[in-house]
Amino acid sequence: MKTQPDALATYITKSTAIQAKIEQLKQMADDHFGNDPDAIHWGHVGDLDRVQTLLDELLTTFGSNE
Repeated sequence: MKTQPDALATYITKSTAIQAKIEQLKQMADDHFGNDPDAIHWGHVGDLDRVQTLLDELLTTFGSNE
C-alpha cells in the first residue's frame, strides 16, 4: 500500500524532473529550437503552434488562465 510520504517523495521527484525539462525547453528556445533563423519556414511555425497549444493545455490543467 502506498503511503502519503511515498506520494510526497514521488511528487517531488516528478516536479524536479519537470523543472529540468522546462529549463531544457528554455535553452532550446534561446537557440531557436536548433533551427537556423535565416532558414525558418512555415513548417517551423506549425511546429511551434503545436507546442504552444500543448503548453496552453498544460497551463489550463494547472489553473492558469493566461
